[in-house]
Amino acid sequence: MPCSKKPDYLQSLLLLQWPLSYLAIFWIVQPLLVCLLFTPLWLLPALYFVWFFLDWKTPNQGGRRSAWVRNWRIWTYFRDYFPITILKTKELPPSRNYIMGVHPHGLLTYGAFCNFCTESTGFSKIFPGITPHLATLSWFFKIPIIRDYLMAKGVCSVSQPSIDYLLSHGTGNLVGIVPGGVKEALQSMPNTTTLILQKRKGFVRTALRHGAHLVPTFTFGETEVYDQLVFHEDSWIFKFQSYFRQIFGFYFCFFYGQGFRQGSFGLLPYHRPIVTVVGEPLPLPHVENPSPEMVDKYHALYMDALKKLFDQHKVQYGFPDTQKLLFL
Repeated sequence: MPCSKKPDYLQSLLLLQWPLSYLAIFWIVQPLLVCLLFTPLWLLPALYFVWFFLDWKTPNQGGRRSAWVRNWRIWTYFRDYFPITILKTKELPPSRNYIMGVHPHGLLTYGAFCNFCTESTGFSKIFPGITPHLATLSWFFKIPIIRDYLMAKGVCSVSQPSIDYLLSHGTGNLVGIVPGGVKEALQSMPNTTTLILQKRKGFVRTALRHGAHLVPTFTFGETEVYDQLVFHEDSWIFKFQSYFRQIFGFYFCFFYGQGFRQGSFGLLPYHRPIVTVVGEPLPLPHVENPSPEMVDKYHALYMDALKKLFDQHKVQYGFPDTQKLLFL
């Protein structure tokens, strides 16, 4: 059920800045840079584009995070809009590296972003010595300025070279991966607990190759903040969504939430609590070339651990005791 929280217009505006900032960079700042090339200030954008091409390896080599950006005060308003919290169930010793499974994807992964890409929920204090990275689509890092904004918050490319680099340079690195990917966004509806995970085993293979521990997480409330219109696979709208995904790498979803006024419809998410529960790390051996049977074994163990984590906390966070976690 929607929360009865009174509307806070400042929180709503600062929440909107998150998606709107990327649109502003893409549609305003980038065209402005190109236009400046034909003015007396041409040297400024020219230097940036030269640096952009020389710096192309950075997204695959740990990125360029900024403590200043991660600690912006606007993220506390972002957090308090829902609100968003993180719950630690076990320690993550900084002497190891970790791959964290982020479930579910939701529509805009509010919980994962707030908890792992900002310090508004106190990640560094809760898990001292751990450096979090949230992996996302690689093509974002080919877009000028947007790639720098993403890296400043600790976002990294989901490409294999990027993850390999983070897991092979020192310890205390945590890479958050959403195994369900953009396809799972189409499963994002209130009261559903369906994850696309049955055949998503690449993250387990990568963890074995580096001896990284697997950390299951489940974000309760992530799929509750929007309603979505879902279409049959034979419909022309679903085919359009699939075609859109082939071109841009993500699905065009038809969703709605609330407006600025309480009880109105709009594109703002509902005021519903989001809680990311971080489970116990699953130790994996270091195997350079894991066999398919070994990958299957630890993938099954990971799914069992995730199911156990969900079952332990589902009633506390609003699901009935009979609710099951389903894997597709």
